[in-house]
Amino acid sequence: MTVGQAKSRRKSDRLRTYRAKRDFSRTEEPAGTSGRTSGRLFVVQRHRARRQHYDLRLEIDGVLVSWAVPKGPTLDPKSRRMAIQVEDHPIEYGDFEGIIPRGEYGGGDVIVWDRGTWEAVDTDDPMGAVESGNLHFDLHGQKLTGRFVLVRRGQDDSGKSNWLLLHKDDEHARPGWNPEEHPRSVKSDRTNEEVAAEPEAVWHGDRPADQAEVPLPRAESSGRGRKPAAKKSKKATTASARQSWPEPTEEELAALDQMSAKGTWQLAGQQLRVTNLDKVLFPGGGDAPGITKRELIRYYTRVAPVMLPYLSERPLNMHRFPNGVEQKGFWHKEIPSYAPDWLRRWHHSEADPGESQWYLVPDSVPALAWLANYGAVELHPWISRVPDVHNPTWALFDIDPGSKTSFDDVLTLARLHRTALEHLGVIARPKVTGKGGIQIWVPIEPKYTFEQTRSWVQEVSRAIGDAVPDLVSWAWEKKQRRGLARLDYTQNVINKTLVAPYSVRPQPGAPVSVPIEWDELEDPQLAPDRWTIRDVFARLESAGDPFAALLGVEQELPEPH
Repeated sequence: MTVGQAKSRRKSDRLRTYRAKRDFSRTEEPAGTSGRTSGRLFVVQRHRARRQHYDLRLEIDGVLVSWAVPKGPTLDPKSRRMAIQVEDHPIEYGDFEGIIPRGEYGGGDVIVWDRGTWEAVDTDDPMGAVESGNLHFDLHGQKLTGRFVLVRRGQDDSGKSNWLLLHKDDEHARPGWNPEEHPRSVKSDRTNEEVAAEPEAVWHGDRPADQAEVPLPRAESSGRGRKPAAKKSKKATTASARQSWPEPTEEELAALDQMSAKGTWQLAGQQLRVTNLDKVLFPGGGDAPGITKRELIRYYTRVAPVMLPYLSERPLNMHRFPNGVEQKGFWHKEIPSYAPDWLRRWHHSEADPGESQWYLVPDSVPALAWLANYGAVELHPWISRVPDVHNPTWALFDIDPGSKTSFDDVLTLARLHRTALEHLGVIARPKVTGKGGIQIWVPIEPKYTFEQTRSWVQEVSRAIGDAVPDLVSWAWEKKQRRGLARLDYTQNVINKTLVAPYSVRPQPGAPVSVPIEWDELEDPQLAPDRWTIRDVFARLESAGDPFAALLGVEQELPEPH
């Protein structure tokens, strides 16, 4: 056997695991059939699957040796990134940007986040260095440059190798460098969200690599056997979809933690007067202590960069519990006259005398901290934006369980929504409410009236309800529903709102309304109140924000029939 034949056989053996996990009659991923190599390339792909991560791939011996890096590579020499070695991938995968179908291994969207060339340092046998668990290498990419080190640290419970990835303190190091601040593909200049909404090409894994990528007309990007996908915009078109908000610094959070029961807190350049920080707003349970206003303020401050895209440019209705959730709360729409001048306001010129005239429009991290200090536990944004408040940007489906509705029933109804919307070619995502139900949010083009949107949601809901009449009642009064669920389309009205993504709910333990992926409906551990303000950040760390795929998407409403 020649050296070349040995390498070819070794490459084939190394790709056995990759191929075994994929059905190439369904997935757009390349199967690695051409045998092509192209020198010593590297690629980093940002991959939003069940859990968002970055895939670092280094070409060695004709394959891409790969690591999943949950937080992404960084140029910060003080950061140590966890990296999990995964199966080797074919060279062709280095140019893959598109969608892996739901239900397939790694289902989700992928962009080519960075790429270039690399070279091993102090070794002529990089595969041997990987096998020994210590690889030093230089990257020459568009985003990543300089000296990196991969060091194996052991194995996890599943047998996968855990590594540390770090950047040396060289001339290319950049303290504080965050990959999430550089979200665009170096191949297409698009984000994951834009690729998910409109994949520009598909991969056919059963074709030679030079024929695998086939450009797709936008309107043909829906799945086989479905109706053409609803029309979507090419790029995010709203300020809230484009804007990003800085995370609070560790120093700012530490100042809040160390403050006495009240004081003035400096946050993102604003001064906030905070009070009653040690007041318990949510009762504890078991060994868990109660949750104080300080913890509520801390939560909304930390979650603000993720939550603000769903609040910015929208008037806000507040459900306030200044004395804690064990006492009756009240709805508050009017921003008080004593609120800080830096808070953004919107005048509802069409309001009748006696109705709320001035609304808060949250547009900053300090705005959410101020709301929490104000006792606004639950946040409900309008589904239309200022100043064009008569044209909604969301169509909402609300699965409202009855007294006899189990969560399994709610999941059945949510799956029927998934099937119906996929059939219509509509992009949407579900969200657990933090109480008992599930909501489905559909981004739409802001050209429809509320009446048109409500009629469309009603027609789709009726079709779903007719499929399971033993689970659904259309009676308006709860006492007339016989304990059955209601598919509530009536929320699609101006100034009638649903709870925001990542809003806290006024329940013991402070559960949070959390967006999920469609395939999480099959998770046996899923519950409507599964996440609280104490564990939702671990969820965001591992899974990202599933609703991010909806931001900036503007869809026409297809005919339900």
